[in-house]
Amino acid sequence: MRLSLLIGWCGVATFAQGPAAQPFSVPPNDAPELAAVGKFAVGVRTLDLVHRGQPDVLNYSAEKGIPTYDRPLKIELWYPATLAAGQKAGTVYESAMVGRAPAPGSPATFKIAGLATRDAAPVAGQKFPLVIVSHGYPGSRTFMTYLGENIASKGYVVAAIDHTDSVFGEVRGFPSTLLNRSADQLFTIEELSARGKRAGDVLSGLVDETRVAIIGYSMGGYGALASSGAPYSKKSAAATMVPGKAMEPWTAGHPQFGAHRPAGLKAVVAIAPWGAQPPVNSWDAEGMAGIKIPSLFIVGDQDDVSGYEQGVKRAYDWAVNSERCLLVYENARHNTGGNPPPPDVALPFAARQSFEEPVWRKDRITAINQHFVTAFLDLHLKGDQSRRAYLRVPVKRSSEAVWPGGPGEARGPEFGTGEGASEKYWKGFQKRWALGLQMSCVDPAR
Repeated sequence: MRLSLLIGWCGVATFAQGPAAQPFSVPPNDAPELAAVGKFAVGVRTLDLVHRGQPDVLNYSAEKGIPTYDRPLKIELWYPATLAAGQKAGTVYESAMVGRAPAPGSPATFKIAGLATRDAAPVAGQKFPLVIVSHGYPGSRTFMTYLGENIASKGYVVAAIDHTDSVFGEVRGFPSTLLNRSADQLFTIEELSARGKRAGDVLSGLVDETRVAIIGYSMGGYGALASSGAPYSKKSAAATMVPGKAMEPWTAGHPQFGAHRPAGLKAVVAIAPWGAQPPVNSWDAEGMAGIKIPSLFIVGDQDDVSGYEQGVKRAYDWAVNSERCLLVYENARHNTGGNPPPPDVALPFAARQSFEEPVWRKDRITAINQHFVTAFLDLHLKGDQSRRAYLRVPVKRSSEAVWPGGPGEARGPEFGTGEGASEKYWKGFQKRWALGLQMSCVDPAR
């Protein structure tokens, strides 16, 4: 079973450097309604967290068992900010090259233009919901800046994790990722929530630990589903790959499972989550039924890494105790979660297929994700009931939506309202532009 090939990003780019002219967090003008940047200026800081006393499965030996170590986690933190007079908005992130290591002669890093302002002062006197962003295998804390910055501008504190042993150019054994993904997410929630209560901390008074969500892409989704209440099956291929029985606390029936799940975790977004597909089978139906918070699954129906019918859709179908929605990109593969590729560069195919989709424009995918993730988080973390109509669309397939009015009637950039018996069109999408998508939402069985 070639798991490393299934979930690794393919290839390495060779190109000249240069940041984008426009941040990926700013959607194009054909974006659906809720993708627009919010009212808050955005600040960004890099934090270094340490999760002490963690099992070091990569140094396991039959004679000595599993040693422990202090596990470092680097965090990119976006938050609503107040800019000082004359302070210029914007930053440039630098990421290691996609893949496990750059090819000989290629640059080691690439640049990403950002909307946020480095070390800007947080908005004072107001708490905001906390959102954790968890990348794929491998990935980085800046691989989803389009989502992190965009959500922060709408009144959220967003923490994107560099998952140790799973970061571009710094990949180590896969058992570390299998074991630590959920643990990293839950520890980050715990640590940032504690810092939000600590006088004098940059996060003091900023984090509302009672309203928390996790967004996980690919391996990040594998961890996010466990963090949200779905224990792994003891029989899964993933569980058997981790030595020394270290995975047991994360499996079904173990008394420690869920011990670190915070009461404030209210919602989960799983974008192309890895692990439900055969032959991995990380969960069974009973385990996935453990998710009792609202969930949004996002996937391409041609996903060739996490799988669709026997992968992500199966996980969605099994999450029967969750109020859940499934957004499907027709004819999309696995790259439905990350940033677009760096612009103005000559990407070879091996690198381009780590960013792009064969059919979809990538900036179209990121804008649609911004729209639906905003609706989902606003509904379930802020209680904004007006957002429900953006998720509970009038027809499942957007291609079958009907715009009100006569054939050829010009309506300009007007958004569909989703209201009235005559309008069977997805709320928040422009005329002719709701195409190639499916959305299903169901109430929990309980």
